[in-house]
Amino acid sequence: MKILITRKIPEAGLIRLKDAGHTVTQHTRKSELTAEELIRACKNHDALMSVGHNTLDEPFFRECRHLRAISLMSAGYDNVDISAATRLGIPIGHTPGVLSSVTSDIALLLMLAVSRNAFYMHHTIARGEWGFFEPTANLGIELYGKTLGIYGLGNIGFEMARKSAAVFDMKVIYHNRTRNEHAEKELDARPVSFDELLQISDVLSVHANLSSQTRGVFNMDAFSKMKRSVIFINTARGAIHNETDLIEALKKGLIWGAGLDVTNPEPMASDNPLLTMPNVCVLPHIGSATKETRAAMATRAAENIISGLNGEQMPYVVNPGVYEH
Repeated sequence: MKILITRKIPEAGLIRLKDAGHTVTQHTRKSELTAEELIRACKNHDALMSVGHNTLDEPFFRECRHLRAISLMSAGYDNVDISAATRLGIPIGHTPGVLSSVTSDIALLLMLAVSRNAFYMHHTIARGEWGFFEPTANLGIELYGKTLGIYGLGNIGFEMARKSAAVFDMKVIYHNRTRNEHAEKELDARPVSFDELLQISDVLSVHANLSSQTRGVFNMDAFSKMKRSVIFINTARGAIHNETDLIEALKKGLIWGAGLDVTNPEPMASDNPLLTMPNVCVLPHIGSATKETRAAMATRAAENIISGLNGEQMPYVVNPGVYEH
């Protein structure tokens, strides 16, 4: 079978596909395939591994209903019309779980960096501004014993909470659609309403999936309810926060600072004011960017494709209902 991959991926995934006897085509140009280019390329392939931000919507699935398997090399799937894929009998795979630990590492890194103005202070050195010592200048805030609020306490949120509690003895509260009894037992995490999460958190870390319910939920109204000393962290999806409102909240001092591994849009413009604010740290969506994790993601995506082409249920399928038809 012929498989199209929309990015250059780690060798581990390619080896897995080739060992299974399949032919692989990788899109290696450093630019996104347009919707038309992607459809045209898929016409000549049996399966698709989607790596990046391609939108797989109903028009795509109507044109590419011949595809026997699609796997994303990501845990999130907000760029895919799952209901359209299911109606047309196309299984969609993803790579959950494997990136939980390393993505939570980035959330922890951002929390600590924001609390001590780390990125900004680095820039002052580069500008030749490391000068006279002032005991009251450039002061950060401590994290010890503070309250960590988690919005979306799934696998990544749990890892962030576990590490924060272990390292900084932070108390954990969370807001979920459903209770996380495991976190309540293991971390003494306390479920709260969304308003309570906003009002109580000293650090508020976002780990929810992007959906119609979560899109733009962190807006000016939400920022206005937070403590002025709060640190806002988002390593999930940029569209969960309203970036214009976040900038305004920071300018007005409604919140202490922000740490972002995701932005809206991506990539972020180089003149975005967030990049020059003292209490803000921004990274270019590198939550899963380790050699080990990216190799594991590529392998997991390959396993989904192989199972789909063999007519078997994908081990990490998003739409299991497709097998009921």
